[in-house]
Amino acid sequence: MITSMSPSKPRGRDLITDIASLRGDFPVLQQQVRGRPLAYLDSAASAQRPQAVIDAMVAQDSHNHANVHRGVHELSERSTDAYEGARTKLRRFVNAESTDEIIFTSGTTESINLVAASLGTQILAPEDEVLVTRMEHHSNIVPWQLICERTGAKVVPAPITKEGELDLDGFRRCLTKRTKIVAITHVSNALGTINPIKELIALAHDVGALVLVDGAQAAAHLPIDVQDLDCDFYALSGHKMFGPTGTGILYGKATLLDSMPPYKSGGEMILTVSFEGTRFNTLPHKFEAGTPNITGVVGLGAAVDYLSAIDPDALADHEHELLDYATDAIKEIPGARLIGTASSKAGVVSFLIDPIHAHDLGTIVDREGVAIRTGHHCAMPVMEFFGIAATARASFALYNNRDDIESLLKGIRIAQEIFK
Repeated sequence: MITSMSPSKPRGRDLITDIASLRGDFPVLQQQVRGRPLAYLDSAASAQRPQAVIDAMVAQDSHNHANVHRGVHELSERSTDAYEGARTKLRRFVNAESTDEIIFTSGTTESINLVAASLGTQILAPEDEVLVTRMEHHSNIVPWQLICERTGAKVVPAPITKEGELDLDGFRRCLTKRTKIVAITHVSNALGTINPIKELIALAHDVGALVLVDGAQAAAHLPIDVQDLDCDFYALSGHKMFGPTGTGILYGKATLLDSMPPYKSGGEMILTVSFEGTRFNTLPHKFEAGTPNITGVVGLGAAVDYLSAIDPDALADHEHELLDYATDAIKEIPGARLIGTASSKAGVVSFLIDPIHAHDLGTIVDREGVAIRTGHHCAMPVMEFFGIAATARASFALYNNRDDIESLLKGIRIAQEIFK
């Protein structure tokens, strides 16, 4: 089921509880694809944008376009206010203590690479270990492998169960005095599993390890409170939470970020430059070299506004109902196999329909206007664990309804007829 959590921050207005009414906010859903109403079931890859986000980005480009910071003219001041205003919104969204702890990045992938490259060179040495899990996205595996190759440390994978849950006893066994960093997903993109992240963070801190949480799949579905979780770093992507691609944040505890060397160099991340040496800027700008994705960040701020207006309990109930409905329906299909049956899940159903290859299934349901993801979902260790090459994955967001699922089921029946 989808875990329902209390909001992590006070809300100053009535929250939207009628989730079904929000579908009309998304212009892309008002079209037909291949002569059929679009059933978009690929939000785990990239969620669609509401009109409010599109409008905010158009307004920025139409009226306020200028570079941020240091400009003294009107357009630069407007642009800077919108850019830094988005940082304040993100601080509230994850309940960080300070805007200094919110670093704008191009997304979760860059955020993880930043921590691996900057922190990893500082604290990892031969025989040290970075603990990940077997359900991680490649973006939370490969950066750690690269930094371990440079430092002599080792990546250790914590085991998962046949249900697609983290093996907690196995996780505890993997934690040792050699563990310096734990990098773990909040919600699995391939399985939908919601990890008991607060408990895992506490276990890691007990052995002195720092914790990075990959929150890419959580941000659109679960309230996030980094102070309550006590994570050291939290990464998320704008395009998973109804914002634009190429945007995201890295949250980091200020004391840690302050101690870390810059990840990239150039303009903005400096205070003074001379041939005798360079003094770096203060947080958060130390990690934001070069001209940023200003319009994208403004759009990300609008996405935060949009999400923050929605009652999290109503959202959880809506997505839970869709998840249950789809899971039960797919279970009844002859030849169906569900991949990932954890007791606590977000809106992701990964499955196979024997003897149809996942890619063939995806192509056929697309003819019915249904968009699903097929493949290994950048989680090849998950596929290896289950002894498969790929799955079909339907993923849900607030704009989905039962009609979308019925369209998927119709497409599956057509595929079965073709492969009979």
